[in-house]
Amino acid sequence: MRTLQKGFTLIELMIVVAIIGILAAVALPAYQDYTIRAKMSEVILAMSACRTSITEVYQSGPTIPPAADAWGCEILTASQMTKYVNAVHTDVNGVVKATVQNLATVVNGSVVTLVPLSNSTTGVTMSGGSAQGLYGWRCGSTTDGTNVPLKYLPGSCRG
Repeated sequence: MRTLQKGFTLIELMIVVAIIGILAAVALPAYQDYTIRAKMSEVILAMSACRTSITEVYQSGPTIPPAADAWGCEILTASQMTKYVNAVHTDVNGVVKATVQNLATVVNGSVVTLVPLSNSTTGVTMSGGSAQGLYGWRCGSTTDGTNVPLKYLPGSCRG
């Protein structure tokens, strides 16, 4: 008389473990990229305070621009730092640069830029009482000094 087999054989269990391993090998790096991109959103959010201040100055009409790091929105001291933002600096034309910290070794110390534009491609210049109109903002462009890999930037900040 023959008995019925119950349960899984060793081969079946090994196949299941191999499939789970393959899925984990694909999913884990994708998840890590996703978490870095989500944390980068805090960096962009810290820069948005400067975007608001700078836009107000440009929309006010011709004016003498504030000096570099004097727009009133910068993060310059240790007490102002956030978990993922080491510093936020501005220049006289309103270009905002944020330095990343405590995120991941591939992006720590990197810079993200936010540049005001006078048209779809040209950064604005503001000098001595005359300001160009503000068309919009360019975020995360390598031509402006961003050195964070594109895959780690949020979709709204990819140059």
